[in-house]
Amino acid sequence: MQDTKEIDFVNKSTLPNGLRIITEHIESVKSVTVGIWAKTGGRHEIEEMAGITHFLEHMLFKGTDSRSSYDIALSMEAVGGYLNAFTSSEYTCYYSRCVNTQLDRALDVLSDMVLHPAFPEEEIEKEKKVVIEEMKMYRDSPDDFIFEAFNSKIFEGHELGRPVLGFENTVSDFSRQDLYDYMKDRYYPGNLLVSVAGNVDHDRVVELVSNYFEKLEAKDHDEKEQPLPPFKKENLNLTKAIEQTHYIYGRRGLNFDHEDKYLLLLANTVLGGGMSSRLHQNVREKYGYCYSIQTFNQSYTDTGLWGIYVGTDKDYVDHVRELILKELKQMQEEPVPEKELAEAKSQLKGKLLLSQESTSNRMTRLAKSELYFGRFVTLDELVENIDAVTSEQIQKFVRDFFNEEDFMEAILLPEG
Repeated sequence: MQDTKEIDFVNKSTLPNGLRIITEHIESVKSVTVGIWAKTGGRHEIEEMAGITHFLEHMLFKGTDSRSSYDIALSMEAVGGYLNAFTSSEYTCYYSRCVNTQLDRALDVLSDMVLHPAFPEEEIEKEKKVVIEEMKMYRDSPDDFIFEAFNSKIFEGHELGRPVLGFENTVSDFSRQDLYDYMKDRYYPGNLLVSVAGNVDHDRVVELVSNYFEKLEAKDHDEKEQPLPPFKKENLNLTKAIEQTHYIYGRRGLNFDHEDKYLLLLANTVLGGGMSSRLHQNVREKYGYCYSIQTFNQSYTDTGLWGIYVGTDKDYVDHVRELILKELKQMQEEPVPEKELAEAKSQLKGKLLLSQESTSNRMTRLAKSELYFGRFVTLDELVENIDAVTSEQIQKFVRDFFNEEDFMEAILLPEG
């Protein structure tokens, strides 16, 4: 049974050139969040262009044929709104949040950035330095450093194993023409999506988007196959001038549409979903071995990443590892008690409902539903799938998923 009320306020249109427009009307708010999404990310780059998707995201804020970078920044801030963007392995999003009376302005600025970037040469050279400093900032952060190393090893030989920011040598070599060529290749109508959530009228959004994008030419594009290389169990041992030891125990995970994704979601919540989770209660509260311990669960189109991260003292690593393995083994041998499972379900459903308070979250949910499933996934559907999971199903799933042979560990130790 679908939430018909929710569906009644979600509309989708497709322009003749293939560009999709999805809106959600929310009567109770006075704001709107507008996102222009490109189905392109770090995994769609050739090796010598590693990082160009993220670099392009930066450069679209550096001016258009009719606006300077200052004009772009001021355009939304002058009316109390803001502009931002983010790049992942599989998509890029440029978005603005503002009062709903400024919808026209938000779409005008965002479409101008995407359709008419100027790419000033001097800005390109400056931004190369900025992005390289961003790389250094992440390398200086121990948790970011170990996650990048872990990701690179577990997807070694695959596009997903490369950092979204790229490398210093690739970024340093980007030219103005490279940016135009990449946009021409990846920013075509069938790869673009406009997602809008807030107090808006769908027909008005379609009219505005059509005015800006209808002349953008459609094109056929076949995505290159990216088969995953076989997993190689190879642990990482790294050192850095730091005080604390950082440890990851993880494996390749599940893709967005995997039939077992709700089983993993609930197992993940029981193990590491906040302060009440088993890992937090055992490793931190019972033994005091860490300040922070958490699970992570990332899904892609064709695979995923799941694991446990902890920051601890180097003398505690063996104890922490033993406790983690003990928790995984317990889930394999004993079904999750009904009360604990019910609490985990309530936690997930509560987070879903709380996320509805934000037009930005709802805009993102609209876009990801379309990008990954080609349809709007209602809250009712999500809740029904969460509620349908049983303890026996989780136990059967983790007996296979928590197989030690599918896991690797990465450890970052203090130097000396």
